[in-house]
Parts: sequence; structure tokens; C-alpha cells
Amino acid sequence: MSVVELGRFMDELAQASGLAILPFFRAQFALDDKARGGAPFDPVTEADRAAEVVLRALIKQTFPGHGILGEEFGAEHLEAECVWVLDPIDGTRAFIAGLPTWGTLIGLTRNGVPVRGLMHQPYLGERFTGDGHTARLRGPAGERTLRGRRCAELGQAILATTDPRLFADGAEAERFRAIEGRVRMSRYGADCYAYCMLAAGQIDLVVEAGLKPYDIVALIPIVEGAGGRVTAWDGGPAAPGGRIVAAGDPRLHEAALKVLNP
Repeated sequence: MSVVELGRFMDELAQASGLAILPFFRAQFALDDKARGGAPFDPVTEADRAAEVVLRALIKQTFPGHGILGEEFGAEHLEAECVWVLDPIDGTRAFIAGLPTWGTLIGLTRNGVPVRGLMHQPYLGERFTGDGHTARLRGPAGERTLRGRRCAELGQAILATTDPRLFADGAEAERFRAIEGRVRMSRYGADCYAYCMLAAGQIDLVVEAGLKPYDIVALIPIVEGAGGRVTAWDGGPAAPGGRIVAAGDPRLHEAALKVLNP
């Protein structure tokens, strides 16, 4: 399959998953807690499951030799050269609250390296795509190339994280507070949308912890395609998840690593 055909297929995945999800948004639906009453609350909805079923069916039909890793239905054939990494609704808490800061994450890895990523926000009609070299946004206002904002200093940066309470007590939380104390402004609760706004030049820095591969793989080619950097806090690969730091300007990323690794 050519690059153009692959792009069309990923658009097909986005379209199909969006059609599965939107009837549930701002409507009544069943809700489960994967944490089984523990902390933190880990919700999953009918919409999450319906979208992943659609995504898996299309991938298996088109690429039967590819592997799949999804949040709701686990792993299949991870030994394959190409593996699709799926989060049908990243930002389920926002989805439950009726806020449009959620999205469907569709990532493709080759030999473990993220090579294509798409974030689809069907309610807003936006698709963010990247291949590690370029990144684009298609939406109601048209299509444009994405580029991270030039920002070399923490004191000038806008920082985002999903929820500061997700950082573990002790050194992890202390390091986050240290970096948050040095930035110009911080915002909470945007989930995957924060990384896309970073690629679009609206946010400068995202710092998170406790991520799974399906939370980040699709976003890496988008951020890096916009000229940014995404790594673990220790500077290693971000694809396995865990503690993640992303910056639109590589100089800011370097500055952030120094605070996160005192």
C-alpha cells in the first residue's frame, strides 16, 4: 500500500470510528469503572468499545498480517512488523462530561517505532495527522501544515497536563511541581488534545505520567512532524508510555529534561 493509500485508509478508520462514537456523545449511555471502585476512577463507555470493534474489524479485513494493540480489547500479534495502536476515546472523562477535548487515536508502528499517527475529533470535525516529518490539521476552517511554536525558555511556556493528581506522591509529583512552578501558565484536562495544540503552536509543553502505549503512540508522529520532541522523562523512547514530556521547541524540551532529571 502506498503512502497515499495508507492515508486514505487511516481516514476511513477515523470516519468509521467517528460514526460509532458520535451517537453517544452528550447522550445517555452505559458506563463502567475499570478500576472497580478503586482510585483513580478509570471509566469506559459503550462508545469506547463500539469504536474499537469497528477499528479492529477494518484493520483485520485490510491488513490481516498486522498486529493490533487497543485499550479496550488488548493485544493481537504484537510480533508483527506493523502494529496498529488504538485508543478509541482518549479523554473518556471529558467525553462523559460533554466536553469536546477527547479524540480517537490511531497509530501505526513499524518494528516498534511510531511511523504514522492520527487524532480524530469527530464532534469538531478535526483530524490531526503526522508521519514524523510533517504534520497537518484538516477541519472546518480548511487544511494547514502544523508547526510548533518557538519557545526556548520555561518562563515563557504554556504547560499542559491531564491531571496533576495522576503524578505519584514523592519524587514524581515533586518534579512536576518544580517544572510547573517555572512556566508562565498551566492548563489541565485536555488529554490528547493538548499534544495536538502543542503541534499547532498553541501550547509549548506537555508533561504527563502513567501513560500506556495507546495514549501516546499516535501522537508522537504528529508532534515530531510539527518539529517538536517527545520522549520519556529520562530522554528515552516515548512509545512504551510511562512518564512523558513533549515540547514544540527542542530547546524547551532540553530545558524541561533538566528539571525532570535534577
